[in-house]
Amino acid sequence: MLTRRTMLAAGAALTAVPSLARPRGKPEVEARTLHQKLICLDTHLDTPANFARPGFDMMQRHSAEEFSQVDYPRMVEGGLDGGFFAIYTAQGPLTPDGMMAARDAALVRAAEIREMVAKNEAHFELALKPQDAAAIAAKGKRIVYQSIENSYPLGNDVTLLRSFYALGVRMAGPIHFKDNQFGDSATDVSKTWKGLSPLGRDWLALCNELGIIPDASHASDDVFDQMVAGSKTPIILSHSGCRAVHDHPRNIDDARLKRLADTGGVIQINSLSAYLVTTPSNPDREKAFGALFARLRNVSQMTPVDANRTVKEVARAMRALKSQYPEPRARFDDYMSHMLHALKLVGPEHVGVGCDWDGGGGVEGMEDCAGNWKITARLLKEGYHVGDLQKIWSGNVLRVLQAAKDGRAKAAAPSMPAGGGE
Repeated sequence: MLTRRTMLAAGAALTAVPSLARPRGKPEVEARTLHQKLICLDTHLDTPANFARPGFDMMQRHSAEEFSQVDYPRMVEGGLDGGFFAIYTAQGPLTPDGMMAARDAALVRAAEIREMVAKNEAHFELALKPQDAAAIAAKGKRIVYQSIENSYPLGNDVTLLRSFYALGVRMAGPIHFKDNQFGDSATDVSKTWKGLSPLGRDWLALCNELGIIPDASHASDDVFDQMVAGSKTPIILSHSGCRAVHDHPRNIDDARLKRLADTGGVIQINSLSAYLVTTPSNPDREKAFGALFARLRNVSQMTPVDANRTVKEVARAMRALKSQYPEPRARFDDYMSHMLHALKLVGPEHVGVGCDWDGGGGVEGMEDCAGNWKITARLLKEGYHVGDLQKIWSGNVLRVLQAAKDGRAKAAAPSMPAGGGE
C-alpha cells in the first residue's frame, strides 16, 4: 500500500530535473532562469475556446484585446510548459435536446484540441500519463493534457465518460455555475440535490474506475465533502481560492482545505479577480457586458475578416464599459495572498497553479501566461526552495494523476484468492 509519504515522493520524482539548482544573481534574473528549468503546468486552461475562432493561430502572439491570454510565444516567455486544456461547456437546459447539443459541442471541442496539437506537432504534444510531462518537456515541446469542465455533456449516460477518456481526458469536474444532473454548484442557491445526485455518485465511481482525477472546482461544499469521502483516489480543485482570504462560494474554507490535503489532494490557485477580492454587484454593468459577450457566441462561424472586426469592436466597447462602470480589480499581491495562505495552511505538497487563463483569469501585474514566472519570483522571495517549486508547478498534480492511474490499474486487476497475492 502506498503511504502518503511515498505518494509525495512519487510526485517529486515525476518532475525531477537533473542538476536543478537555484542560480545566483539579481532576483528577477535568478527567478526567471530557475523558472525556465522547472516543468510548469497550469491545471485550468480555457484556451481551446479560441481554437476554432477564425484567424486565431496558437503559434502567433495575441493579446488581451483579442480575448486571448495563452499562445505559444507567451507560453515560452512566461515559462508555461503546458497543462490541462479544458473541454468547457456552458450549462444549458436539462432536456434531451439540450444534452445532445452539449454532447456534440464537447466532442467537437475535444477534436479541436487534438487538431491544434496535430497542426503544431513540432511544438505541442498530447499527454496521457504522468510520465509524459517530463518526456515531452525534454523534447522542448508544450504539454497538452485534457480535462472536462462541466460534465453536463454526458447527459444521463455517464458511460460516455469512457469515450472522453479514450480521447485523452484525464481530469473532470461534474458541475459549473448551475446545478445539473450530477449535483449542486457552488454558485447556485437552489441546492437541488444537497450534494451529488445518484447519477453524480455513479460519475465519481466511473472517474475512479477510469483513472480520471475528480475535480471539485465549481462544486458546492456538500459536493466537495461527498467527493472527498467517496473518491478512492485524491481529488483536485483545479482553479479555486481560499475563503479565509476572500469569502466567496467558489473558494474553499480552511477546514475543507485541510481535509483535501489529508486525503492527498491539491488546490490550484485561480486568478479570476472576483474570486480574489470583493466585487460589488452591478446589474446594469452585468447586463451590458452580457450583451457584448453575446456578440462573440457565433464568432467561430464568421469569416476571418468578420471575426477579427467583431472581436475588435467588442474589445473597444468593453473598454468603454469599464470606464463607465469601474469596479475593483485584484492585483498580483491579492493572487499571492491566496496562494501563500494555502501554502502556510497545508504546505507545498498540496498547492499548485490553475489561473483560469482564457476563462476570466488575470490580475493587475499578471495579465496573461507571459507573467507566470512572477509566481516563482515571489515564492523564492518568501523563502520557498527549488523542491517546493517543483511540487507547486507540476509535481503535485502529476502525483494526483499517478494516484488516479494506479486506482484504474487496481480496479482492473483480477480479484486475488483469499490469503494470496502481494
